Amino acid sequence: MKRSRINKAIKELEYMCEKHCCYLPPFCKFSAKDWDSIGSEYDEVRDCMLGFDITDYGRDDFENFGFALITIRNGNRLMKDKYPKVYAEKLLMLKEGQYAPNHFHWVKTEDIINRGGGNVLIRVYNSLPNEEIDYNSDVTVHLDGKTIVVPAGTQVRLTPGESIHIQQYLYHDFSVEEGTGDVLLGEVSECNDDNNDNRFNPPVARFSKIEEDEPPYRLLCNEYPKAVK
Repeated sequence: MKRSRINKAIKELEYMCEKHCCYLPPFCKFSAKDWDSIGSEYDEVRDCMLGFDITDYGRDDFENFGFALITIRNGNRLMKDKYPKVYAEKLLMLKEGQYAPNHFHWVKTEDIINRGGGNVLIRVYNSLPNEEIDYNSDVTVHLDGKTIVVPAGTQVRLTPGESIHIQQYLYHDFSVEEGTGDVLLGEVSECNDDNNDNRFNPPVARFSKIEEDEPPYRLLCNEYPKAVK
């Protein structure tokens, strides 16, 4: 993925957050140059992978296959004594025409909330004991205190303000209802670990290889340099 497209996506996400009054913490405003002089007081940002996360899942086709995210708060399961938070929060932007691929989480449960913009469609499947997709069994879905049962592969439609609970081992993907516009989503979840807790089906790369065609506007959550001593 080209750095220029990553920079553009971050600016688009910043605009969406501002438009829908989702104000960002100070570390989200640090430039790439700022990180050259930031010390250990911001180790939580580094160690818990807070900040921006732009991915095309290794497809080099961000306009059709990708997601833009900001992790605002998180813990670290491998460093529980230092970072004891058992929860996480994200903001996510999905552009109309984009698709975020099918996956489940072994450990994390999450609520996905439509914070504003268009309507998001979240397709759901149960998983089989061998962790493959169950294309046949009905899926129990929890929506803002309401429980319903839908056929496998149903796209659950969330308008602004609505949410869905995603339990462990529940396959889900994301797209935008045509004609409704880009969507800003919120995610409230258990501690997040994007390196180890995503089971994509079919497999994709979680983080993109970057082509450096221009300087970074902001660093991504997996790019921070070590603290200045």
